[in-house]
Amino acid sequence: MNISQEKIDNLNAVVKINIDAADYQPRVDKAIKDHAKKAKIPGFRAGMVPASHIKKMYGKSILVDEINNMLSDTLNKYLEDEQLEVLGQPLPKPGDEREYNWDFADNFEFNYEVGLAPAFDISFSADDKLTQYVIKIDPDTLASRIKNIRRSYGKMTNPDVSADDDVLYAELTQLSPDGSVFEDGITNTASVRLDQIKDEAIKASLIGLKKGDELVFDIQKAFDNDAAKVAGLLKIEEDAAADLKSNFRLTVKNVNRLEESDLNQEFFDKLFGEGTVTTEEEFRTKITEELESMMVQDSERKLQDDMYKYSLSKVNFELPDAFLKRWLKATNEKLSEEELQGGYSDFAQNLKWTLIENKIIRDNKIEIQYEEVFELAKIRLDQQFRMYSPQPLSDEQLGQYTVQYLQTKENANKIFEEVKALRVFDYLKSAITLDKKEILYSEFSDLVKA
Repeated sequence: MNISQEKIDNLNAVVKINIDAADYQPRVDKAIKDHAKKAKIPGFRAGMVPASHIKKMYGKSILVDEINNMLSDTLNKYLEDEQLEVLGQPLPKPGDEREYNWDFADNFEFNYEVGLAPAFDISFSADDKLTQYVIKIDPDTLASRIKNIRRSYGKMTNPDVSADDDVLYAELTQLSPDGSVFEDGITNTASVRLDQIKDEAIKASLIGLKKGDELVFDIQKAFDNDAAKVAGLLKIEEDAAADLKSNFRLTVKNVNRLEESDLNQEFFDKLFGEGTVTTEEEFRTKITEELESMMVQDSERKLQDDMYKYSLSKVNFELPDAFLKRWLKATNEKLSEEELQGGYSDFAQNLKWTLIENKIIRDNKIEIQYEEVFELAKIRLDQQFRMYSPQPLSDEQLGQYTVQYLQTKENANKIFEEVKALRVFDYLKSAITLDKKEILYSEFSDLVKA
């Protein structure tokens, strides 16, 4: 057997594999004998089928299988021995198809295109600077949070006339373009929250309504074309909601108002435990601390995103784009040309980040232990369980679920990649200069959206 590499350029190569009869014959003979021992063919006792009979009946298919196995084993070993960092997987070279007799005497030649990872250098030091935001809660955000908490512990009333932030319990009826009721159209009774109405003019028209009042409105405009919101109100599929063009008639059945709880000791004790908070000032301080603690995660996500973008900006290397596009098409049969072209830029950027990650890990000898993967998987599962049950699992139960979860290769790889990214971010935070800067939450939100 002969295997060689022809380098096309720094990012592309062709690996040529030549296999002759002496290479594959021993493997084929063994496979035929193994098949003969297991074959159940009428006229022969089990395990006593002559190898010559198996060769006559199944020889060509066995030969094809063994050649394919040899190709896979040989190609993988060659790439490992040569320490070639390939992107994607090797692909048969286009236009290189050959006709073979498959008569146990052929010599075979196969050519594979490979995409090579680019060589590059990247380093970080104290001269590299990024901003680490310390988020402070602004008065509007604090007021909004306090209002939501007070309403959560408040009581429901039914005023005669609707006001801002009320909920209209109403019948929604689909209308035809001429204003008549759409025959066999959509009708549903739902709770319409005025604080979720995005269009100010429509929101204003829903204020001042009383039981029995009717109003025609553009439901798509009201919710800023949020298909999920419209689908939920009308109890239809999101796809149907996205395509909906009709106006709707809203008939008020009731006006609901959630009154805010009083800021008294009973309310404070429900929230924080008896005697922990005794004044409105302490209450506001406590809510501020809780919000700012929650904002630490938002700040960390922003910093990680900035480190990601900054790392990408520090190096400028090309990828074997033509090969990678062909590989994506070959491994995703349903991928259209439009989807490929539209999504390739994001794919290439994520691939570049993966190469940078791997470079940082190699250069700095960062080792990822199984215990780290296990602990992160445990945290992620705990977060999922808490979404559905307020009662947390015992540590023993959570550990058992984690073991089961990581037995699936896809799950283990997903968590491993997350751990790898976190370790790289930790390294970057220790290597570069982080300038801490206080910022109000409202300003931080605008910064993230920009």
